[in-house]
Amino acid sequence: MAQQQVLRLGLGLNIQRSDGRIHSAVVSGLNDAQQSITVEWFEGGETKGKEVEVETILALNENMLPPPDWAGFEHLQVPKPAPVNNPPPQSRIPLAQKQNFPVQTPADPSKRKSQCVKEIDKIKKNREERRQRVNQPGVGGDIDPSNPNWEFAQMIDDYRNELNVTPLSFANEIVRDHRICVCVRKRPINKKEKKAKTVDVLTLPSRDTMTVHEPKLKVDLTKYLENHNFHFDYTFDENVDNSTVYKFTAQPIIRTIFDGGFATCFAYGQTGSGKTHTMGGDFSGKDQNFSAGIYAMAARDVFDLLKSQQYSHLDLKVGCSFFEIYGGKVFDLLAKRAKRRVLEDGKSVVNVVDLKETPVLSVNSVLNAIKDGSAVRTSGQTSANAHSSRSHAVFQIILRNSRGKLHGKFSLIDLAGNERGADTSSANRATRLEGAEINKSLLALKECIRAMSMKATHIPFRASKLTQVLRDSFIGEKARTCMIATCAPGQNSVECTLNTLRYADRVKELGPGAKPAPPAPNMQNNDNDLAYMHQSLRSQGDEDEDPEMYNFHQAVDMLQEAQDMLVDEHQQCISENKEYLKQEEAILQRVEQDVDYDIEDYARALDVILQRKINRLKTMQDKLNAVRSQLHKEEEISKTLRRPAKKR
Repeated sequence: MAQQQVLRLGLGLNIQRSDGRIHSAVVSGLNDAQQSITVEWFEGGETKGKEVEVETILALNENMLPPPDWAGFEHLQVPKPAPVNNPPPQSRIPLAQKQNFPVQTPADPSKRKSQCVKEIDKIKKNREERRQRVNQPGVGGDIDPSNPNWEFAQMIDDYRNELNVTPLSFANEIVRDHRICVCVRKRPINKKEKKAKTVDVLTLPSRDTMTVHEPKLKVDLTKYLENHNFHFDYTFDENVDNSTVYKFTAQPIIRTIFDGGFATCFAYGQTGSGKTHTMGGDFSGKDQNFSAGIYAMAARDVFDLLKSQQYSHLDLKVGCSFFEIYGGKVFDLLAKRAKRRVLEDGKSVVNVVDLKETPVLSVNSVLNAIKDGSAVRTSGQTSANAHSSRSHAVFQIILRNSRGKLHGKFSLIDLAGNERGADTSSANRATRLEGAEINKSLLALKECIRAMSMKATHIPFRASKLTQVLRDSFIGEKARTCMIATCAPGQNSVECTLNTLRYADRVKELGPGAKPAPPAPNMQNNDNDLAYMHQSLRSQGDEDEDPEMYNFHQAVDMLQEAQDMLVDEHQQCISENKEYLKQEEAILQRVEQDVDYDIEDYARALDVILQRKINRLKTMQDKLNAVRSQLHKEEEISKTLRRPAKKR
């Protein structure tokens, strides 16, 4: 049995934190009046402390006793040891009798409990005490004891009660000018999550901090929390509306486009976390109020500034375009989802060929364009949302001068759900290719913004179609960018939420220890930018980087290139066949109607047509074989990819 010790300054002992963790600490103060002690410990590079009741300490440290002069603990006091010299016989009175202590009889060895049994009993006792505490009137807040996760909820509630919360003061907060602004938004618990009794695992302790409480289990099934802290420019809780988010994110960069620059606003996060709600507007059932989204708010400010004294003399005209990027291809949402090509000229100017740009004269015109484009956007079903966004939607407000020359552009992007980017190892090829494109474009976007913030000599915008069409958003001093990372608060979404926050954290490299970007590649082409992006990810020790991912992305690019060439060849073949059919009909008509028609001329003309058809079909067959070869290569490389592991 461990030797009993009296509580004193500097004594080491065990304490239990509000999240259930037990660790050592040192006594730094004794508070007789409150019957408590102050303890300190070293954690995370700093000294921390708290005040703990003595009874709690004694229950956790069985070999500890309170100071001898403390009232209320006389039954636990240890008598002073007898003198070393042998006392006279008459002084040998039982110590318990002399000080009125009960005489302790030795415990029956057969009834002694092992340390393991004691620990189990302690866990059981703590569990019962927590349940009693939750069931007490006025205790536990909104904790529901019928919730299977109520213990996690209680731990999170205890954590929040100890915080000194300093939220964003929207009334007095000065909106700061950022070249790159990164913020996060927490959405409210929805009806589905409430019905499932999901625990809210997100806490916003301050205006720029978000804490994720990740529920975990120890080997002995003890529940505990692992708390992850992230720091951004702004954090918005579930009570903040779209107009406030807009005020701190997109609104400060509106003037950029009037000054001849390029502004960009991204919404990033998992499906169902509030991206489309933030960018497009509130939902009422299946109907969306587009006037309450950032798209519409930006349009209102553009028209207001257009009429202002500061910019009215510029005589600018407003237009808008709306397109989506799905599977590495661009589709015009204002032209019945027509497929468009992305070309780059010799001056590195990127153009979306034949993209429809609609002139707009009012906010209502903009809202109509948004409504029409949103109706044809690609969506699919996931476990998080029945209508998951499978594409990146890009809405652009464009300013041109009286001669039609581009003056400024504001791009607002609702990105595809980031959980779809994790489907690169799916057994289904369509899902795998879709996930690969989303994964590649999100990684490329992150690297482009990071390179922009670090003023790198090279920005790998050719690594994906998304970053290629947004090239102007990353180049030049007049480029401004903001990212809104949206987070779902439920514990079932904690892994996706952590991925979202880690992605946003790496975008701006807010933390210390950012490494310089690798040297720029010598050749300027898509494959080289893709290699540069993966080299940069590896140099940063990025968790998203699989050593085989570069080969996989390269194989997918080659497959899509081969597919595009085959489709173009097939379309050309069909077009030529229509012309050949007309020629053949004319030849036959002359043969049937002209009795003097020369059969040799007929054979010669038909032979020319057939030879052209054969050559075209051979070319198409070669391109078909190339597609099949790339399909096989893609499938083989996909088998080597690292499967996403469930985090414990």
